[in-house]
Amino acid sequence: MTVASTVSRVRANLAAIFAVAVTVLSWGAAFPLIRVGMRDLGPLELASARFAVASLLALTWLAIYRPPLPSRGDAVRFLICGLFGISVYNGLLNQGERTISAGAAAFIVNVAPILTAILATLFLRERFKVWGWIGALVSFAGVGLIGLGQPGGFAFGGGAILVAGAALCTATYFVIQRPLVARYGPLACTAYTLLAGALFLLPFLPGGLPRLVAPGGAPLAAAVVALGVFPAAIGYAAWTYALGRFSAARAANFLYLVPPVAALIGFLALGETMSVLTLVGAAVAIGGVAIVNTRGR
Repeated sequence: MTVASTVSRVRANLAAIFAVAVTVLSWGAAFPLIRVGMRDLGPLELASARFAVASLLALTWLAIYRPPLPSRGDAVRFLICGLFGISVYNGLLNQGERTISAGAAAFIVNVAPILTAILATLFLRERFKVWGWIGALVSFAGVGLIGLGQPGGFAFGGGAILVAGAALCTATYFVIQRPLVARYGPLACTAYTLLAGALFLLPFLPGGLPRLVAPGGAPLAAAVVALGVFPAAIGYAAWTYALGRFSAARAANFLYLVPPVAALIGFLALGETMSVLTLVGAAVAIGGVAIVNTRGR
């Protein structure tokens, strides 16, 4: 191996590590930014404004790269992906973060891969080993502890149960989207899903615009733009680059860092803290996800 090739390989690996860091930071920052946006906007108003920004980026990407248009049947599937993966997911998550901290919400959402695996087992006939079910039970127990440590616990309509519903929505979206990625590629699927989600949220956009353009609305507008640009566009692009360098299984291990980063940013920027019970539940939940990812599938 020549010196030039070694240097090139080191640079590529450093770029991949940087891409992972950008992904973790941008996705982790989304949860505290939602808390900021929820100070002045309702759950669906915030989601509509955020994905109006993201949809503009998606339209720009589609205009530049012109991927194949979806067939009529796939267009319906993308609409379903947008409904569950964008509009309902963000509505539930935003409403849930009215009462629970950004870090707690991130740890609950982190069980989405387990829910995805279970749905894939039920509907796509994928295999889920005994260790997978054990890991799932451990993770759900951790989510239960997190919920008990938050205001309202797991009462119907409480923040924890709403965020758990958001995790189920994103798992449903992943399962429906999986065959579409093979046909259109990850970036095109993301763009079409963002547009579909923004379409469902469009009726709520007029309710939030007056507060975004009102005097003193600059911090709110900045939070909305940041939510639309970083987690949706830059974060996903960085994640796609990282997947090109690492295996999917290895890259997925870095996603364990997203909830702690969300909790740290929530603490530094918003002064949020988590109880001992919530911290124990978070550790148990991540442990369950680790069991599923390493031994359960």
